[in-house]
Amino acid sequence: MIEYTLIDSDDELRRQCRKIEVHPKIAMDIEADSMHHYKERVCLIQIADPERHYLIDPLGIKDFSPLKPICENSGITKVFHGGDFDIRSIDRDFDIRIDNLFDTEIACRFLGIHKRSLAALLKKHFNLSMDKRFQKTDWSKRPLSKDMITYSINDVAYLLELANILEKKLRDSGRLEWAREEFELQSRVKYEKNGDEPLFLKFKGAGKMGRESLGVLESLLKMRDSIAENKNLPHFKIMGNDTLSALTQKRPVNIQQLRESGILTAKQVSMYGKACVDAVLEGMAIPGNSLPIYPSSRRPGNRPDMAGRINILKGIRASFSRNTGIETGFLMNNATINAVASANPKNTEELMQIKGTRKWQIELMGQRIIESLRI
Repeated sequence: MIEYTLIDSDDELRRQCRKIEVHPKIAMDIEADSMHHYKERVCLIQIADPERHYLIDPLGIKDFSPLKPICENSGITKVFHGGDFDIRSIDRDFDIRIDNLFDTEIACRFLGIHKRSLAALLKKHFNLSMDKRFQKTDWSKRPLSKDMITYSINDVAYLLELANILEKKLRDSGRLEWAREEFELQSRVKYEKNGDEPLFLKFKGAGKMGRESLGVLESLLKMRDSIAENKNLPHFKIMGNDTLSALTQKRPVNIQQLRESGILTAKQVSMYGKACVDAVLEGMAIPGNSLPIYPSSRRPGNRPDMAGRINILKGIRASFSRNTGIETGFLMNNATINAVASANPKNTEELMQIKGTRKWQIELMGQRIIESLRI
């Protein structure tokens, strides 16, 4: 096993952070319990500097202020792999931001690397095999087993060396500044709390539903959320989204209809049948003028000029994808393509003002886009 220092108290965190903060680059990762509890939380923070490896146990620490200056110090590069979830979780649980990010997953995208999971990269560059069974482990359990510790340390033990390898490739290909722009944007993400927004806004397929269906769906989503909170379980362990979609479509109004629909298992009918029927009835009882409306996505519609510009832009994207090896969706996603087609910019300055566009995209494809849209 790789040697490591366990940090499980406020005093130890202060002491070890003084050692970590002297290094210009560190690797970071987290483990959470989102697969096992209603409110997910960070259960482990792994850090590697060029000299040591650390496991920070948040369950035994109250004061995380010593970690904040390290994470928010622009003079220290923080290396993550696919850091979106990690950055949002650290923001949510500790009110800590990440400044000066190097994301190895994003770096791989700019290099046209398709097998870019951390497991695939560690196997390729270091011949290390990761044990996938720990991806679904309940990291809130204590004590941590030796295998859990080994897995968690390996998540960061090779990240610094991997980042150096990818950074050199980015520099050699002239894409390092492109990646840095994306790193900066990634570092700014924050945890988004639902607040008073309807739950259906984050439900796949809700945008295609009518108002009556949205009313039933929202009622079912609230029902599931309440049960999950009471049981301290994640939503999917109560009822899957496919199940809620089927209930919304079938709308059983009594237990007999619910059983005959076959949507729920016999055990689920026993546990949640009455709650589901009550939720369906509640949703169906919403007056017409109070039914929810899914927000307009402001899509470009069926105008011939818009469709033509979108096709032009997708053709440009496909061409540059072939030439660079960068996947089309990363080169420019469909939402940005639609926004560019709608704005129909006349020059690169106007192109840069469109929400979602990046400097690196304009450097790579901007002139071609402008010239093609003039036709």
